[in-house]
Amino acid sequence: MAHLHTTVTLPGGVEIPQVGLGVFQVPPDEAQRVVEEALAVGYRHVDTAAAYVNESGVGAALRAAALPRQEVFVTSKLRNGDQGYDATLRAYDDTLERLGIDALDLYLIHWPNPAAGLWQDSWRALEKLLEEGRVRAIGVSNFLAEHLRELEMFASHLPAVNQIEVHPAFQQREVIAECARLAIAVEAYSPLGQGAALDSEVVQQIGTAHGLSPAQVVLAWHVHQGRVVIPKTVSRERMVENAALAGVELSAEEITAVDGLEAGTRIGNDPRTFALSQIR
Repeated sequence: MAHLHTTVTLPGGVEIPQVGLGVFQVPPDEAQRVVEEALAVGYRHVDTAAAYVNESGVGAALRAAALPRQEVFVTSKLRNGDQGYDATLRAYDDTLERLGIDALDLYLIHWPNPAAGLWQDSWRALEKLLEEGRVRAIGVSNFLAEHLRELEMFASHLPAVNQIEVHPAFQQREVIAECARLAIAVEAYSPLGQGAALDSEVVQQIGTAHGLSPAQVVLAWHVHQGRVVIPKTVSRERMVENAALAGVELSAEEITAVDGLEAGTRIGNDPRTFALSQIR
C-alpha cells in the first residue's frame, strides 16, 4: 500500500508520487511554512495553482528545503483568466518565475471554462511546452467526459492526468471510466470530501477494525483504486497521519462498502459553468 515514496507512472514514463500535499486555500503567508513542514515530514509532491495565489510561498519553501530539484514533484495550473494560446505560454513563464524553478513536473488546465471557448487553444500551448521539453507532463483538471472526448478528437498528446473532485460521496464514475479508456491517470482533490467522509459510520467501522483513522481509511480506498491523492492540510500531525498508509490493506468487501457511499454530492464548482479566475 502507498507511502510517500510510492509512485504512479504517467503516460510518457514520468513518475508522480501517489500521495502529495495540496495547498488549495492555504493563505499566501502560510504556504511557505506548510510546504516546508510537508517536505520535512517526507512529502515529495506539492500541488499548487496560479489561482491559489500562493505559488511564491511554495517556491520559497522549495528553496528553504534545499532538496535536489528532481526530488520534489511540483504541479501548478493555468487559471481561467489566462486561457488562450499565447496567454497560456506567458502564464507558464509567470508561474515558473513565482515558483523560482526552471520547469514544472506537471502543468494542468485548471478548468475547462467552456463559456470562454479557449481551453482548446490552451491545450495546444501545453502540447508545445511538452514538445519543447519545457514541462515534464501536461494534463487537465475538472474535465468531464464530454471535454475529454472533444480533446481526444484533436489532441496530439492526451493528458497524463485529470485532477478532479473525488471522494466517497462523489465518485465521478463516468469521468473515471473515460480516463481509464484514454489511459489518463486520475488525481483526486478533496479526497476526504473536505472532511465529510470522515463522519461516515462505514468509514469509522473499517477504521476501528484496522486501527486506522477515518482519513487513512478513505485515502487507502483511493490508493487501492490507483488514484493519486493530494489531501490538503496545514497541520503537521495530519500530514503524518495522511502519509501513514504503508501496510494498509482494505478487503474487497471494505472497498465495496466505501463505494456504496456514493451520493452524487459535489462540494466544489460545476465544470460546465465555473468561470472565475481566482479563488480569492
